[in-house]
Amino acid sequence: MKPSDFIKASLVTEARDMAPVQERLQDLGTIRLLHAMIGLCTESGEFQDMVKKHIFYGKEIDKVNLIEELGDLMWYMAVAADELGVSFEEIMEKNAAKLAARYKGGFSEKKATNRNLKTERKILEGE
Repeated sequence: MKPSDFIKASLVTEARDMAPVQERLQDLGTIRLLHAMIGLCTESGEFQDMVKKHIFYGKEIDKVNLIEELGDLMWYMAVAADELGVSFEEIMEKNAAKLAARYKGGFSEKKATNRNLKTERKILEGE
């Protein structure tokens, strides 16, 4: 397949009707979640880049900067949590409960790949 053929085939599956997208973007909550999502991706990429440069290029770890990036990540998480109406405490408690159910007795690769998604969803839903 030539690159131009791939592009042509790909564009057939592209959504072209942007009216529903524009309508959803009128909601402030959606915009706040979009802002948080883009920020989380950006800041995690900056964190990742620093670790990559340490591992592959021998650059010193800049602990102060890594901590700054974690703070930036937490800021965007705070925006998302506020929009979703959830506290950090609730997020942490549900995550810890989910992982405790997944890894009873400790981590294993088998447990990591053979998850009970129904059980985990019930935990996350507070059941």
